[in-house]
Amino acid sequence: MTNNKLEKINAIRGMNDILPKESFQWLRLENILHNLMAAYGYLNIRTPILEQTKLFARGIGEVTDIVEKEMYTFSMSQDKTDMLTMRPEFTAGIVRAAIEHSLTFDRPQRLYTMGPVFRHERPQKGRYRQFHQISVEAMGFAGPDIDAEQIILLNRLWKDLGLEDIHLELNSLGQVSERLAHREALIKHLEKHLDILDEDAKRRMYTNPLRVLDTKNPDLQKMANSAPKLFDFLGEDSLGHFNEIRKRLDEAGIEYTINPRLVRGLDYYNLTVFEWVTGSLGAQATVCGGGRYDGLFELLGGKPTPCVGFAIGLERLLSLVISDSKSETIKNLFTEMGPETDIYFIYQNVEASRKCSQLAELCRNNGFKAIVHAGSQNFKNQFKRADFSGAMYAIIIGESELESNTVSIKQLQLNPDGSSIEQTTIPTCELVDFLTKLTNKKDA
Repeated sequence: MTNNKLEKINAIRGMNDILPKESFQWLRLENILHNLMAAYGYLNIRTPILEQTKLFARGIGEVTDIVEKEMYTFSMSQDKTDMLTMRPEFTAGIVRAAIEHSLTFDRPQRLYTMGPVFRHERPQKGRYRQFHQISVEAMGFAGPDIDAEQIILLNRLWKDLGLEDIHLELNSLGQVSERLAHREALIKHLEKHLDILDEDAKRRMYTNPLRVLDTKNPDLQKMANSAPKLFDFLGEDSLGHFNEIRKRLDEAGIEYTINPRLVRGLDYYNLTVFEWVTGSLGAQATVCGGGRYDGLFELLGGKPTPCVGFAIGLERLLSLVISDSKSETIKNLFTEMGPETDIYFIYQNVEASRKCSQLAELCRNNGFKAIVHAGSQNFKNQFKRADFSGAMYAIIIGESELESNTVSIKQLQLNPDGSSIEQTTIPTCELVDFLTKLTNKKDA
């Protein structure tokens, strides 16, 4: 006998469904972030998921793990002349959009976006193949005031979310000429330690030596600690930029650690780099990373434009909020899903169902969330659904209510003070006013 049962199809490994019992947490976090961005004058931008591969090869750097190993890249043509990539990060795409649409022609821009990004790496807790970021970019601002402002913005976010175990690490990469002098000294230092360098370090030694210092290999820590420090090569302007940021952070009461091994290994990064780290996420310690990238516009074909920005992984941040927030308000916001609806309409027959649909629209017009039961007309089943929805009130229309043009109202959940109203019947035309008075009394 042939088995005609179709094979079940599951989600791709590392690309996760976000179900309603979790999605409400995402919506609340996103709402907090949208409001914070608006408070600092950042405007929303949305770029395509698919971009030309060369955008990321040029914008992130060909000698990086992201470009070499992690990008989802494909072509729709046989000659592979139109290589496309699913975005592994946002910054390059936002800069491309700013150049293409001349966004910084009239004035500098504060921009942000949120959404999924894609990297083909081994899935683990807090690291997925499809994950989500908020990316925040200030374009056309050269001074240290904007660098400091973004850090102050982030400090406000941590406070708003009740996060205390989170700490700022800060560094300066100086300018290109200063990094080149440091690079020469660094390569000489690495050449003296060839016998202990791992294959990854040897591969990067001449192409991206700064990244060698950012090694996680414990056998290389002593070598990295004794390497020439970029700070020793910084000129007066670079030090002045960095010290002004420090002064503003000191005035804001933000504590930080200067970490000379905190780097961005690409040539278009300069001056400020920073990370916010926590001890609450195990190996995934970085919550947010950012810095200045004044050279990226020019690298992507635009006019020289100073920029600074940061990115936060939202899965990581959401996990941290749920596990670590010290704010009871935030804890409740992210653990209590709340009711699906305010009112649930229950009916006895098809004609009553139509009447319920009309009244539900009227209630929605007046700011109420309303669900009209669909399916079985069995009263017991309808009340079960109503209870499950979390609705405060059931609006009931049976045969007698249809004949008398009335509705019955039954309270399903107790008020916060433990009180409730008796089931009552009112004229249909009074429903909205009656519900408004009830909810106003309840809110008070």
